[in-house]
Amino acid sequence: MNYKPKPADLSAVRLPDEIGGLVESLARNVHEVWAQGRIDDGWKYGELRDDAKKTHPCIVPYEDLTEKERDFDRRTALSTIKFIMSLGYKISK
Repeated sequence: MNYKPKPADLSAVRLPDEIGGLVESLARNVHEVWAQGRIDDGWKYGELRDDAKKTHPCIVPYEDLTEKERDFDRRTALSTIKFIMSLGYKISK
């Protein structure tokens, strides 16, 4: 396979300061959606990830994730918001 991912270049997209809270809320929801999907597929919490036993250490509340794991969800949220804005959409409360 010769697949080479080409994500959108979002380096020029600047977010307004008031969107900071939105990033964290979206990151939390990204985790909740992921965890619910895992649970729905029969996964449960386990100290180590084990695909055969369907255990994963990140099936915990968002607050209990490591900072590294929360940052992964924040990056997903941030890139989603930036991509939406790069398409010309406005985000307002």
